[in-house]
Amino acid sequence: MRKYNNSSVVEKIAVERSGKRIQYHPTEKTKVVEVENFPALGKLTAIRFIEWLLLNPGGVISLPTGKTPEYFIKWVTYFLQNWNKKDIKKELSEWGLIVKDKPEISSFAFVQIDEFYPMNPEHKNSFADYIKKFYFKGFGLDPKKALLMDTWKIGAPFGKNLGWIFPENKVDLSLQYRKSSNEREELQCKALCDIAQFAMEYEEKIEQLGGIGFFLGGIGPDGHIGFNIKGSDHFSTTRLAHINYETAAVAATDLGGIETARNKAVITIGLDTITKNDSTTAIIIAAGESKAKVIRNAIEERPLILYPATVLQKLPAARFYLTKGAAKQLIERKYEHLKLMPKIPYNSISRTLVNIAYTNRKRLTELTNKELEKDRIGNLLLNKKINLKKLSQKLSEDLKYGIEKGAEDLDGLIFLHTAPHHDDIMLGYLPSVLHLVRKPKNSHYFATMTSGFTSVSNSYLLAQLKNLEEFIKKDLFPNEINKKQYFSIKNVNARNRDIYSYLDGIANDSTHMQKEAEARRMMRNIVELIGNYDKRAVEQKIQDVQNYLSSAYPGKKDIPVVQKLKGMIREWEEELLWAHLGFNCSYIFHLRLGFYSGDLFTPKPKWSTDIEPTLSLLRKINPDILTVALDPEGTGPDTHYKVLQIISEAVKVFLEENPDKKLKIWGYRNIWYRFHPSEADIFVPVSMNSLAIMKKAFNICFGSQKTASFPSYEYDGPFCDLAQKIMAEQYSVIKTCLGRDFFYMNNLPMLRATRGFVFLRCMDAEEFLREALSTKELTEGKVRNPS
Repeated sequence: MRKYNNSSVVEKIAVERSGKRIQYHPTEKTKVVEVENFPALGKLTAIRFIEWLLLNPGGVISLPTGKTPEYFIKWVTYFLQNWNKKDIKKELSEWGLIVKDKPEISSFAFVQIDEFYPMNPEHKNSFADYIKKFYFKGFGLDPKKALLMDTWKIGAPFGKNLGWIFPENKVDLSLQYRKSSNEREELQCKALCDIAQFAMEYEEKIEQLGGIGFFLGGIGPDGHIGFNIKGSDHFSTTRLAHINYETAAVAATDLGGIETARNKAVITIGLDTITKNDSTTAIIIAAGESKAKVIRNAIEERPLILYPATVLQKLPAARFYLTKGAAKQLIERKYEHLKLMPKIPYNSISRTLVNIAYTNRKRLTELTNKELEKDRIGNLLLNKKINLKKLSQKLSEDLKYGIEKGAEDLDGLIFLHTAPHHDDIMLGYLPSVLHLVRKPKNSHYFATMTSGFTSVSNSYLLAQLKNLEEFIKKDLFPNEINKKQYFSIKNVNARNRDIYSYLDGIANDSTHMQKEAEARRMMRNIVELIGNYDKRAVEQKIQDVQNYLSSAYPGKKDIPVVQKLKGMIREWEEELLWAHLGFNCSYIFHLRLGFYSGDLFTPKPKWSTDIEPTLSLLRKINPDILTVALDPEGTGPDTHYKVLQIISEAVKVFLEENPDKKLKIWGYRNIWYRFHPSEADIFVPVSMNSLAIMKKAFNICFGSQKTASFPSYEYDGPFCDLAQKIMAEQYSVIKTCLGRDFFYMNNLPMLRATRGFVFLRCMDAEEFLREALSTKELTEGKVRNPS
């Protein structure tokens, strides 16, 4: 094995700048470098990578795919392309690099980490295409010195490919050890045998190169690195394997749905492949609070197959590069941070006390020093001489006041409910909306900021088109409909009639009425695309889209017309939802903001296509209460973050125009992340009736989402079920903290009926803008980033 130089001046400087130690004993078993934000994470990783290249010419590197390396790729490309500029040389020199000579990129060997099986390398969602675009073309690595994974040709007969061998990409690995039952299975068995042989030889080639010298990877929701999922042997080598649900759910968007992702096998280098050379520099990068738990397990647990990244503990030069959010649950870092504070903030105390109460299944007011002593942070609170009795009582009262606010009957207010996607409000706080709409003097408006087309599968759109085609061919639309007039783009009343017809079909349990309403709306969508009602033009457009869908591979970025049609399906679904409560299209706004493009790395929002339309809506509605999806840095879909920033910029201008406006903002979260009770101040009681409405309405309205083609990695099923689970869990926490008798013996029927909670955070405009700016700095940084 080649001995690599894994020393690093860059890391030493980064650790000094962070103000944190590189390792906090005894809990941290792998060293950590902490940075402020996502771009800083990419920049540090890029500079450390360049440092390694300078120290190890001709070495072997293995780099990741996906969204996490976005800023790593941008910074490496920027530095290499501008190497001879004075400011670049100066900046790199300040990091301790000797920048006289640029690294000879073409001298390095590249090892592909993983790939789906089967996968056409020409498809834009293949890892092979990603490597070609960013690492060969972008960095300048030599393809001739690369070990790449062929998961399209190996094992296929001449003139065929693995897509033909495995129809619908369904791979049955049991054929590796059972007898084939037909000719197709014999072909598949041979292909599996051939790829296994390839994997063995791939491993051997890596060893002949001297082992991997520099490995960079992300970490999955189950802790996987490469495709070494939870449960992988720490001595595993390159192999073909199936993935688990969590990994398939994350891959669903790229592969066109969980249906495709579940069937796929993968080929991946093994954990032993990564760690075989003891001089390897192995870096795992992670950003955002959503990664905090899996990062804690990877760093603080002993080597266990449940936590694949614990294998890195055997490498002296293994590191985790983390944003503050990703490092949030590393206990000793948290302890040291709080210990240095003259006074621990109340929200940190309340978070700790709630956690201890829930862990010990005790009411807050029943907590004693004994329970706090067993908890690392709780023990620190005792050392800080907190008044446990007083604080526990205050926290209990705060929770009760939050429930009181959640049950409050607000009246005479204008609400503008905003959502990144069409079901975000429903999944986040529908029970609160159900409570608020009971007061007739409240006005409610609903705005979805994006078209949400990535959440609609090709098969669902195809089914909707076939339904419309059936109605046209058999002339099943009612005779009294004047089609040119009814399907006119300007006919808002007819648009509302589509909705009412569908809901009448639900009420009458009539499948025909429902299908007719869906056909009407799809016809309306097609007419909008072509400009006016023309039967032949409609039929031709249907045929064109069907032809496209039939030939498009799963996960392909759709052409604009298909993106628009899919977005229109999502808009229809939302209109059905709010019609349940009597709100027609006049109360619903589909902004279709321009940043939402379906690209891997989404563009930054622009004034003209994103912020200005949002500002115009604020001017039009002039709300008293504005609701906003408020996810922390690096959590959930990137769309949520960008929408937050767009709204904050629009609010800033709106308030400059209306300085006396007392705008309140309600932040909500849903299935992607959730508030801790210490972060929220409105707790909305949720009854069994509200849960039933949410589930029923979701299944009635969101037809494209019922099969959960693009699910959360947390739950294998539709989003409404996960939302219910979260609300019930939040009730469990509050019930434990206050005691069951607070609910069971309460004088209010609403609280006796409570079986869930929605958590909201109420802010004035100034606090909201501070929160949005903080999230922006954590996500984008304070300094310029490479374009």
